[in-house]
Amino acid sequence: MLNSELMPIGVFAQRSGLTSSALRFYADSGLLRPAEVDPVSGYRYYSADQVAHATTLRQLREIAMPLTAVAAVLDAGPDEAFRLIDEHVAKVLGDAVAAQRAAVVLKSSLIDTPSLPITALKGPVLADAVEQVLTATACEPGMPVLGGLRLEATPEAITLTATDRYRLSTRTLVPGEPATATWAATLHGDELRAAVAEIRRSALVRVEATPHGVWLRLADREDQCCRLLTEEFPDYRLMLASLPEVTARVTVSKDLLLRALEEHPGERITLRADHQGMNVLPAGDAHPDAHIPAAVTGRCLQISFHLTTLYPAVSVALGPDVMLDLRGPDQPVTIRSADRGDLTTLAMPIKPDHSA
Repeated sequence: MLNSELMPIGVFAQRSGLTSSALRFYADSGLLRPAEVDPVSGYRYYSADQVAHATTLRQLREIAMPLTAVAAVLDAGPDEAFRLIDEHVAKVLGDAVAAQRAAVVLKSSLIDTPSLPITALKGPVLADAVEQVLTATACEPGMPVLGGLRLEATPEAITLTATDRYRLSTRTLVPGEPATATWAATLHGDELRAAVAEIRRSALVRVEATPHGVWLRLADREDQCCRLLTEEFPDYRLMLASLPEVTARVTVSKDLLLRALEEHPGERITLRADHQGMNVLPAGDAHPDAHIPAAVTGRCLQISFHLTTLYPAVSVALGPDVMLDLRGPDQPVTIRSADRGDLTTLAMPIKPDHSA
């Protein structure tokens, strides 16, 4: 006689999110055997405590994990299961990136057009600049261009720019060789980020353009390629040109400012600049102001930011000091390296009531 607490395969399929045919497949493969099988009809029954097991199995298959790996995860403890899942996801992502790069090469080969030499840059310098500017990107499915890096080449300079609508970072590099043509495109940020380690180890990187991507020709290393994004990049030059006049300027130690931001207990940061220096205001009455020595010119000003906006903008600045150009509590602040102005970042403040 069958246990009355068991459920037939159809009910169990609904509870677990698996189809009846999938349950039969997993039973035959040994991953999820029924609790009982009717000896006369062969009908399969499952217990309620198998639902969680079946749900985990379904979720593992949804991330394309092969059966052997699924079996290992289901038999493992939490730490080992986490490791196996992370390894699988890393492999899937790596395979996807490799496929995307191979597709760039394939599409270029289908069009009988040679790559266009653009410029040459020192690898370590380019790698640092890419990492600094990419901090201002965002992953938004509806706006993939916000995850990209704009590369603009002229005979005199190479400009890298990225924006996530709350920050904008732009850096200008002097090319190792003058650019052969004026050229601009938006590169896939994640693919460029993945290539940074190889770029950094190459003394010289030659940039070549194709209709669908960019080749980074590396000295004594495997060449890297990045897809181009077709969406229109925001007109950041117009935005920069339309900024109001600077009303206050603060020059402060980068390390001291970062330390004050790290020690601040809240997610929202308020800065007050006056002629005595800069104060990071407390999140509540229980915390005192954090005073930072700073050189302040212009009028006194108080301005607020989300920590996730301000901290990355300060952390990538070059040199020991940063310069903050303030325009008002509701206007973007420009963050520059006090001694090297070729990396510029804009950060959007929040209103005093902490709304965006």
